Amino acid sequence: MNKVNPSQQEIAMTSNQEQLTAAAYQQNRMASTEEGIGVCGWVLVVLSYILCALTFPFSLCFIIKVVQEYERAVIMRLGRILPGGAKGPGLFFVLPCVDSIIKIDLRTVTFNVPPQEILTRDSVTVSVDAVVYFRVFNPVMSVTNVANAHNSAQLLAATTLRNSLGTKTLHEILTERETIAHLMQTHLDEGT
Repeated sequence: MNKVNPSQQEIAMTSNQEQLTAAAYQQNRMASTEEGIGVCGWVLVVLSYILCALTFPFSLCFIIKVVQEYERAVIMRLGRILPGGAKGPGLFFVLPCVDSIIKIDLRTVTFNVPPQEILTRDSVTVSVDAVVYFRVFNPVMSVTNVANAHNSAQLLAATTLRNSLGTKTLHEILTERETIAHLMQTHLDEGT
């Protein structure tokens, strides 16, 4: 018989629950995209096509969009993300009055974490600041799951800095900078 520590069992159960939750989310998302936009939505889309055709030369200014090499465009038609995910780079068409476009920058962004006053484990007050580099890997998830990805990443970095350094002594902070940096990176990767 194979014995497993209770903590390993809890981790395995948590991992299985996360997988089931992710699978249920994907199934729900697929069902919602299969439902479509409904009859009223199709009527609005057809009217938008007719409007574009009637005002053809003038409407080109509104239906042609360009996305740079380092950007992706998440297009929502009547509040739902279009199938195929993010568009770009290059030239693409949108329907006026029906589609809304959100451009996401995929370049690496840097920001300073403001100096944090931290009380170490040996009761020494330390002022620590940091620099965080991050970039968006999945533009659709960035738009649908987080209201403001840049601000959220900055707040998470400040909180992680305070939490990870609050458990260390001053000597550990000064001598183990690299291990603390790797620990923070893993916490930030999990959080984002």
